[in-house]
Amino acid sequence: MTVLTLDQAARLASDALTRAGAAAGMAEATAAALVTADAQGLASHGLSRVPQYAAHLQRGRVNGAARPRLVREKAAACLVDADEGLAFPACALAVREAIARAGRCGAAFAAVTRSHHFGAAAYHLEPVAAAGMVGLAFGNSPAAMPAWGGRRALFGTNPIAAVFPRRDAPPLTIDLSLSEVARGRLMVAARKGEPIPRGWALDKDGNPTTDPNAGLSGMMLPAGGVKGAMLALIVELLCCTLTGAAFGFEADSFFTDDGNRPRIGQAFMVIDPSALAGRETFHERLETLVAAMLQDPAVRLPGDRRLQLAARARTEGIDVPDALLTQLRELAAS
Repeated sequence: MTVLTLDQAARLASDALTRAGAAAGMAEATAAALVTADAQGLASHGLSRVPQYAAHLQRGRVNGAARPRLVREKAAACLVDADEGLAFPACALAVREAIARAGRCGAAFAAVTRSHHFGAAAYHLEPVAAAGMVGLAFGNSPAAMPAWGGRRALFGTNPIAAVFPRRDAPPLTIDLSLSEVARGRLMVAARKGEPIPRGWALDKDGNPTTDPNAGLSGMMLPAGGVKGAMLALIVELLCCTLTGAAFGFEADSFFTDDGNRPRIGQAFMVIDPSALAGRETFHERLETLVAAMLQDPAVRLPGDRRLQLAARARTEGIDVPDALLTQLRELAAS
């Protein structure tokens, strides 16, 4: 392992993506998101994604010159076209629009079409919490889970996230994939040559497997059985039917260099508490619930561990596996 400061890691990731064909703004926005994920302990959504994104840029699966733009709008809703580029600039535009429109209308829905992998879902909600608003994020992804009762991958792992700002404390942040674990954890296990626990994935024939490579070419299992599969269906519908984006089964895997441009979708809901019971009531109710939860000493608030790790990373840096670091340096210098 080698320790890099957050700035060093961001520069290295940005240089690698720029060399692969990403415009400067796209590379910088993507690098910032990936380094934040690593700082928060989410290695599956961190620098480990740079070689994947770089290969997609080089093979034409991503439009490196993409310019996200607003293509449809009404007072409290809008659609952003990611122009088949990396997702982060388009998601940032959608979230800015949602915050502004929620400030005017009380609530707003902003969606992204023709997009790519959007990393850790909660990352996109940080500006929402900073604006004192409640945020929800949804994203679909290439097919990795079967419909309940099915035997072929149809839905993505389809992450969802939520953020609730607190009065005098960091926001309450909830972020989860609808598969038993995020598919990126299989990618990390495969890179390390480690097995995965039984119950995470099935092989291409629908058999349980502990081989991460077999899981990546097969299917993930939904969290909570049928309930997780139904939630994945809801996310698929929100992110695709309202946006015109590709369904998971229409997008080739992120875990292969070659394939189509995924053209998947994301959606963000922002709510201004002052439009409903009011900010004071919102904060009183939220803190009452948090206090009740913390009466049990075994309870840990969601997002707390990420915040603690991020605070440590700001002073101590992040650990980067040597093999990955070599790969990143080669990409940045190529």
